Amino acid sequence: MPVITIGRQFGAGGATVGHMLSERLKADFLDSNIIDEVGRRLQLPREEVEAEDEHPGSLLARLLVALGSASSEPLIPPEATAWTPPNAAPTFDTRKAVLQITQHVIEEAARAGNVVIVGRGGAYILAKFPGALHLFLRAAEAIRVKTIMARYNISSEDEARRRLKQADENWTSYIKQVYGHDRNHPAHYDMVLDTGRLGYDATVDAVLAALKGRKSLT
Repeated sequence: MPVITIGRQFGAGGATVGHMLSERLKADFLDSNIIDEVGRRLQLPREEVEAEDEHPGSLLARLLVALGSASSEPLIPPEATAWTPPNAAPTFDTRKAVLQITQHVIEEAARAGNVVIVGRGGAYILAKFPGALHLFLRAAEAIRVKTIMARYNISSEDEARRRLKQADENWTSYIKQVYGHDRNHPAHYDMVLDTGRLGYDATVDAVLAALKGRKSLT
């Protein structure tokens, strides 16, 4: 029962490849739906969870960008709908709770098996999980800029490049802060694949071939 984690550069097709793999393997697919599950367990609205998620729109990401360069993004997210937390004590730490439950969701999914997990530091959370296959997807900046322009209907290359730079820096800073690692270092992964050169279909085929090769060695 395969367990696959996918780290990725912004615009390199992490969600697309992950979804394609899940379909080929008839596996569960964990990406942004992790946010919904974490929110359900903590009785938090989606906006609260997103504010602590690795997503570029998170509060952590906005703070990092604001500290590093001028940005038009607000430092404080819009007020979320009122809620009653499961722990109303003054010491309740939303960010810590979201992080812990995110880790629990990923660990539980791995134990169940047959799952593809995109982002959220999956390679680090499951670093010692037996048999997990850890991927990192990259592509040349020019290719990722075109992908981002098409996906988000952006007409300006400069705007797409700004979003690319912001997202990559945010994700890298998030992993550094939480896990103390450089997520771009190839030693953290079993495979580093260039989706710009291979294309999505060949990337998926390469991963499936690696899974098949592992089975033949056991």
